[in-house]
Amino acid sequence: MLSVRKLEVTYHRVVTAIQGVSLDVPKGKIVALLGSNGAGKTTTLRALSGFLGLDDARITEGSITYAGRELANQAPHRIARMGIALVPERNKVFDNLTVAENLRVPVGKGTLEAAIYEYFPALARLRSREAGLLSGGERQMLAIGSALMCAPQLLLVDELSLGLSPLMVHELVERLRAVRLALGTTMLLVEQNAQVALEIADYGYVMENGRVVLDGTPERLRSHEDIREFYLGIGGTARRSYREVKQYRRSRRWFG
Repeated sequence: MLSVRKLEVTYHRVVTAIQGVSLDVPKGKIVALLGSNGAGKTTTLRALSGFLGLDDARITEGSITYAGRELANQAPHRIARMGIALVPERNKVFDNLTVAENLRVPVGKGTLEAAIYEYFPALARLRSREAGLLSGGERQMLAIGSALMCAPQLLLVDELSLGLSPLMVHELVERLRAVRLALGTTMLLVEQNAQVALEIADYGYVMENGRVVLDGTPERLRSHEDIREFYLGIGGTARRSYREVKQYRRSRRWFG
């Protein structure tokens, strides 16, 4: 469904944020984009959704093909009309509107509203509450629900688990699984928490310093020693960068 090839994004016409990024998101699958802060994950997502222009950034090389159409440097509203919806990391909802009003903002009162309440039962109980009074997990549910009101074929979610309790994250993962099963929605998740991402994803990419440095199935990534050490905290170098882990491992082989 989505094919990204050798993507390069430049900020302020001089700063290269991502370099040569390539990835694929097959139809009906959930793909995770992993990496630490500053790796380039959110920039990649903004490039896919058309919001780079707000940050004085632009795609300068490469291509983004969605269902056979080129998306690079298209306006956000055009990309949304093609069937792509973004759940951003911040500023997810309208605080002064109720839950029900937030759901109606994208398309008006639509046929999917009742279904959203089925996928997220907590929202049904809170439909009259202002979004500014919701917890972090409830706001995330509402943001996902609002995006789903557009009936997207591809859902982009930036930092699903950020700032949420493990119990709430587990609930969100289960809700997204239910949505994928019911609607067949394809998803690309940007996530720092590798445990969460590899629990739900069919395939994963790891970014470091604006590049994809590793990709594979959840099983392959979990078994990769560098990923276990850095992202899963298994081993003694969990606080190092991916690149530092590789250098550390090389030096350990050379110097004992």
